[in-house]
Amino acid sequence: MGAVTGEETPTVRLRLDLAYDGTHFAGWARQPGLRTVQGVLEEGLATVLRSVPRGEAPPRVTVAGRTDAGVHARGQVAHVDVVAAALDAARGRSGRADVDALAARLAGVLPADLVVRAVTHAPPGFDARFSALRRRYAYRVCDLDAARDPLSRGWVLWHRRPLDAAAMDAAARTLVGRHDFAAYCKPRPDATTIRTLEEFGWSRPADGADAGLVVAHVQADAFCHSMVRALVGASLAVGEGRRPVTWPRELLDGRRREGGATVVAAHGLTLEEVGYPSDDELGRRAEQTRARRAAHDVDDAPRGCCG
Repeated sequence: MGAVTGEETPTVRLRLDLAYDGTHFAGWARQPGLRTVQGVLEEGLATVLRSVPRGEAPPRVTVAGRTDAGVHARGQVAHVDVVAAALDAARGRSGRADVDALAARLAGVLPADLVVRAVTHAPPGFDARFSALRRRYAYRVCDLDAARDPLSRGWVLWHRRPLDAAAMDAAARTLVGRHDFAAYCKPRPDATTIRTLEEFGWSRPADGADAGLVVAHVQADAFCHSMVRALVGASLAVGEGRRPVTWPRELLDGRRREGGATVVAAHGLTLEEVGYPSDDELGRRAEQTRARRAAHDVDDAPRGCCG
């Protein structure tokens, strides 16, 4: 069950699979006086687990990847350690499994723009953040009047100029690999900007829900602050013809934020999936991830269509 035993009170670690519309959230992380995903979720957990009446500390949630204000998620993952007795009590007389009862109770108190899709007992060693192998995002852009849909304006960026999706894709693929993404990251003290970009490409689907849109799929072991939206900004400059296909790679190699790519609007970005290793590798992965990435561990070889 992934139980964790504290010095005084036995607790249980739970995995939460989440989806949310980020439009009216000031990002993931709890902030005083602001409506955030973490804040609303933790308040909901405290309510259904009756933390205050039981004299217990409110639950604190750890997330796989913090999203900025306005960013959406349909595949977010988090974990929370809850008091075992409180989890059992939340089941009441329903006869359901404790995690199923908790999920149902959360559905009754959370707002419509935040959904807990599943609650499960976390395997031993599971850490939503540090056990993750990769995060996969999509960014959706509409540049055609015929494809513009007012019902999707909250999660698709409207772009007034036509885009060359093939040129954007060619530019994006030169950035795949392990690099220092300082030119695409908002700097933070003592934080590394080295990341492994596993996938970055653009396409214009001919059918399906994204038909007619220009869609980026971006996958990495982790992302630094504003990285995905800066990558998209550089791609749009190429797609408009304002910059050559080689420009995004030149920015990367320069490792300078100044005068670089524009950080595009948040609402076109959606966290689609977080990937994890097999259960027996979760603890080892968490230990590896916590180790600081060495600055010299960078793959500077450019990568195009063929390696």
